[in-house]
Amino acid sequence: MIASRPASPVVDGLRRRDVRTLSLSALGGALEFYDFVVFVFFAIPLSHLFFPPATPAWLAQLQVYGIFAAGYLARPLGGIVMAHYGDTLGRKRMFMLSVFLMAVPTLAIGLLPVYARIGMLAPLLLLLLRVMQGIAVGGEVPGAWVFVAEHVPPQRVGFACASLTSGLTVGILIGSLVAAAINRGMTPAQVLDYGWRLPFLIGGVFGFLAVWLRRWLSETPVFEAMHARKELVSGLPLRQVFARHLPAVLRSMLVTWMLTAAIMVVILMTPSLLQSVFRIEPARAFLGNNIASFALAIGCICYGLLADRIGYAQALLVGAIGLLLATYALYLDLQAGATHFIVLYALAGFSTGVSGVIPALMVVSFPPAVRFSGLSFSYNVAYALFGGLTPPLIGLLVKRMGVLAPAHYVALTACIGIGVAIFLMTTKRRARV
Repeated sequence: MIASRPASPVVDGLRRRDVRTLSLSALGGALEFYDFVVFVFFAIPLSHLFFPPATPAWLAQLQVYGIFAAGYLARPLGGIVMAHYGDTLGRKRMFMLSVFLMAVPTLAIGLLPVYARIGMLAPLLLLLLRVMQGIAVGGEVPGAWVFVAEHVPPQRVGFACASLTSGLTVGILIGSLVAAAINRGMTPAQVLDYGWRLPFLIGGVFGFLAVWLRRWLSETPVFEAMHARKELVSGLPLRQVFARHLPAVLRSMLVTWMLTAAIMVVILMTPSLLQSVFRIEPARAFLGNNIASFALAIGCICYGLLADRIGYAQALLVGAIGLLLATYALYLDLQAGATHFIVLYALAGFSTGVSGVIPALMVVSFPPAVRFSGLSFSYNVAYALFGGLTPPLIGLLVKRMGVLAPAHYVALTACIGIGVAIFLMTTKRRARV
């Protein structure tokens, strides 16, 4: 349950300062998440530039996906450390630190020499910088959800978390737009020569802009109230999480698996799969991804509003079923020739908006004193495990099981989401404030 807050003139709506907090948090999150995900949109040119020329194309791309996955494997380290200090020293400090730690490696990737110049040191440095990005985003995402949830009235937590998640997905959209513009405005040779560097250099600037934006945010009222009443945890907050909240950890990890599959497969990996598996030209692939990413941002808001109205478990159930059906519709159409590819990709993107429900469900699963640590551990460990394995696993499954393998994987995780939703409803543990 979220701690009680000082009296407010607004009962059901959002106050002006709440709207400002949500807007600045979402914008800063969009800029930072762009830095983290733009890597995957340039997986194909990176696979050509950072590995020996004799490497088979499928193996080089698999290795790039492996480096991309390393960012997810590093997330628990940043998440656990930043969450500890977020629960003991304050949410805002970690909110500022995480975005700064993202800007530095993103800018460095844009300046990195390629294999032709420094040999095997190139992929090793790329891996190191990707790990640094993972450490930063490990503290950013759960910290942002806690930050916005503790700034708004309790009955608007679903909308608050969904608006932040929508902001993060706008970062994906920005990355997709940048990738589309580069692929449309440059020849393949120009992209390989210098075009691939531009999104990372832009991202570094975005990151420092996000640091500046967050100067205008204030500490959360919930943390300030705990500090004033001397209710902060002494010792390790994570120890209390393990001792008292393991069921909440398990539920949070399971729904994070669904979130991971939805975002990574439907939004992040599909553009590359469209080109390498379904032979769709890059410009059309990224057009579809732009539309799907925009639909995802809208879907997050819609599902967040739905969660505040009917409950998180019910909204999760509706969204998981929609995700399963929409993903199969998209990949079946791609298998049949991509006749309705754009429309179905938009529908799949909107259905992926069920991701907007999941952070609110996790936020209310932990008490305020250990909320950051509980959410961060659950989310980051699950994302490291499932997010780290998903890109290379999808690459192997497509090679062995055929073009519907990505849809089968998303459907499996959607079924898990359905199971969690039914469990919450039948046990009357509806995660409402």
